[in-house]
Amino acid sequence: MDNNLKHYQPNHNETYMNQQQQDYFYQKLISWREQLLEESHQSLQRIRNGEQRSGDIIDRSVHDSNKVFNFITKRRNEMTVQKINAALKRLDNGTFGYCLESGEEIGIDRLIAYPIATLAVELQEFIERRSPRPAVSTLAM
Repeated sequence: MDNNLKHYQPNHNETYMNQQQQDYFYQKLISWREQLLEESHQSLQRIRNGEQRSGDIIDRSVHDSNKVFNFITKRRNEMTVQKINAALKRLDNGTFGYCLESGEEIGIDRLIAYPIATLAVELQEFIERRSPRPAVSTLAM
């Protein structure tokens, strides 16, 4: 990471999506992508190296659970990397930080917390309120 950006934190007193903010988010996204790609590589290695044909039923069950967990982790990381790549394209074309639906500013705080956000908070909340909620399991009660 650029030395100037190492201790930089975007704030509300700056012009929204100025060059320094864009550089900050670019570095943040690249770093996150590298971390996820490394985790995906490690998950794939665990899947490939985790062949187990012996042991009791509990050992095989734990092994199978770990394998499923590694597949889920790898897939989740791949999906997040796709979102990071899309965010990097938005940085390149000047639309990063703006809601894809309304064009409003997404906001610095939201982008710091979740740099792949594509919707303004109000729109995201509206969509979530309209989405059907999963039923509460009676087994958990």
